[in-house]
Amino acid sequence: MGLSEDERWALIDEISRQTVKSGGYKQTLGDVLGELTVKPLTGIPVAIGVLYAFWSIFGSFAGALMTDGFMVKFFDRYLLPWIQGMWPDPGTWLYFIFVGDPVADNCFEAFGVLTSGLFVAIGVVLPAVLIFYLMMTVLEDSGYLPRLAVLMDTFLHKIGLHGYAIVPTILGLGCNVPAVTATRILETRKQRFIMMTLLAIFVPCGAQIGIMLKAIPDTIGWVFLYLLIGYGIFGFVLNKVIPGSNPEILIDVPPYHLPAWENVAKKMWNRTKGFLKEAVPFVLFGVLIVNLLYLGGVIQWLSDALAPLFVYWFGVPKETTGPLIAAFLRKDLAVAQLAVIPMTAYQMISSVVLVSIYFPCVATFVVMLKEGWKELVAAVGVLICVVFLYGGLIHLIGILLGVA
Repeated sequence: MGLSEDERWALIDEISRQTVKSGGYKQTLGDVLGELTVKPLTGIPVAIGVLYAFWSIFGSFAGALMTDGFMVKFFDRYLLPWIQGMWPDPGTWLYFIFVGDPVADNCFEAFGVLTSGLFVAIGVVLPAVLIFYLMMTVLEDSGYLPRLAVLMDTFLHKIGLHGYAIVPTILGLGCNVPAVTATRILETRKQRFIMMTLLAIFVPCGAQIGIMLKAIPDTIGWVFLYLLIGYGIFGFVLNKVIPGSNPEILIDVPPYHLPAWENVAKKMWNRTKGFLKEAVPFVLFGVLIVNLLYLGGVIQWLSDALAPLFVYWFGVPKETTGPLIAAFLRKDLAVAQLAVIPMTAYQMISSVVLVSIYFPCVATFVVMLKEGWKELVAAVGVLICVVFLYGGLIHLIGILLGVA
């Protein structure tokens, strides 16, 4: 015979009395820190401090210590003279493609496959990727990232996303390829499209950031400011234009704990291995293609044809055509090319922003295609509009400020 509802509840109470032990709650330091990092009043200053520390360590280790302190000396003092001495006949087209400028005294400006190609990929980008993924993994495994997601939820709701969109955004600062894949954690098709589009346009990868630290250390802050403003403005517009829902965040927030260094090492190895397999070949291939286009006169023809658009609408030299072509292969490669083009400081800022919001690199393009060809076509349409509108607006701001 079945039990009545009251009898069932009485049985539940009896089982609970026999199995559940009650005790006083003792707040730990981790609990206090957990509360402080999700409340806006205290969480926002903590987030600013964490991101500042993130950026400082990134710039100091990747830029000053590894690239300037070791890689530049190795490539410029040893590798470049050795390649220039070993390769026969500096006047041939093969020398131009693989070694570059015969009078160059550093790999950054030589722009050959075996000089600039290797230096950009190994000397600049690899240290940046290593330190980025190390810090990213520590923040992830310590339990801070979920709290940052909770903290960012209110702002990200304004642009059609929720707090956990901060994860693909931060991943995108390492590489857009895993970041686009990470958009699958968002619940709705609208959210995934907005996030994927913003990643492709306004979030520079770690490789590109590493080159920016090398090429424009004094003005990189302005580039990031323009990208951050564009992220907010066009995210807000997309949220208003695109139909669909924006559900609330539902996330498990674990207690703070020390990362397991075995897991950190495994994640770093897997992510770095992916970079070595996907990015390095594209950098070398990109230098090869661009040099062939220079030899064939294609870059010069495009520069002349697009000169009115570049000079009068975007306010940048027509020579930026070459870097824009290279940007489809690797954006870090494109920024390296921009660094050797004579231009004013504001033109350099505009050019780097233009490269950043231009078509995503081919690896990201392929991953976006896997997410759906309709989404890719729509994202490219948005991208073209953003490039023309935002690129022209940045030029107008420069004119109004008298610096363009």
